[in-house]
Amino acid sequence: MAYMTWFERRVIGRLQVRLGPNRVGIGGLLQPLADALKLFFKEDVRPARADRILFPLAPAISLFAALAAFAVIPFGPTTRIAGVEVPGGIANLQVGLLYLVGISSLGVYGLVLGGWSSGSKYSLIGGLRAAAQVVSYELILGLALVSVALVAGTLSLEGVVGGQANGLPYVILQPVAFLLYLVAAVAETNRAPFDLPEADTELVAGYHTEYGGMRFAMFFIAEYVNVITVSALAATMFFAGWSGPFLPGPHWLFIKMLAFLFLFVWLRATLPRLRYDQLMRLSWSVLLPLALINLLATAVVVAVTR
Repeated sequence: MAYMTWFERRVIGRLQVRLGPNRVGIGGLLQPLADALKLFFKEDVRPARADRILFPLAPAISLFAALAAFAVIPFGPTTRIAGVEVPGGIANLQVGLLYLVGISSLGVYGLVLGGWSSGSKYSLIGGLRAAAQVVSYELILGLALVSVALVAGTLSLEGVVGGQANGLPYVILQPVAFLLYLVAAVAETNRAPFDLPEADTELVAGYHTEYGGMRFAMFFIAEYVNVITVSALAATMFFAGWSGPFLPGPHWLFIKMLAFLFLFVWLRATLPRLRYDQLMRLSWSVLLPLALINLLATAVVVAVTR
């Protein structure tokens, strides 16, 4: 996560014809450490009107949900060591996809509670935007993943990778679901051009306006971990995850994740922020009907062919 911040700033610098961080360490590689030290020693200020319990708890909820969601991503095949099966990830659940969608949805509580408990109108509006945006696009993301699960015939992420290793990647079989997932993933992680809960030109910084120091950092650690998680999930669900020739499994997953991480950074450096009404209209008027039609067509084809 720390070096995702370095990667993003360097790539945006290149895309915008400037240098990016290059002073701290060779090529700026120690910049994340300098940022961490700065935030660690920064004064932790709590507004007088902030809720004493929920204000410090909100960033912790966001960080917990982000880290827990990554636990079911498989980064290699299951191997047998001394007669014991060792999974290629932290946990290999038969309902891994259901777990991931469920646990990642808890992150919205951190954003909403952070906005509400700050006692600031800017933060409150940012929290309300976060709730509406995440709930709206979570529906699109879920429908896209269900379409892939129907094709794979399993909710296990290991099973999804295995189905692609022995056949076509699901991005070929489900191109509409992939595009829906991609748009919804950008909105779910509050990344530009869908960063309306933060919207610094309108809301100062949105739900985290009143946060500083390590509590401010926890929100951004959660955001970057979420970006890494949705990139790993995209690689797993649509591009066969760790499966690939010549290289070990984790190397293939890292390469595919890196391509999606670059795409996230590219979008931020290129596209202007949407208006909030445009964001909501895109979800409910365009993407939701398209996701339902794609799911219905997938279910019919799967029922006929099986």
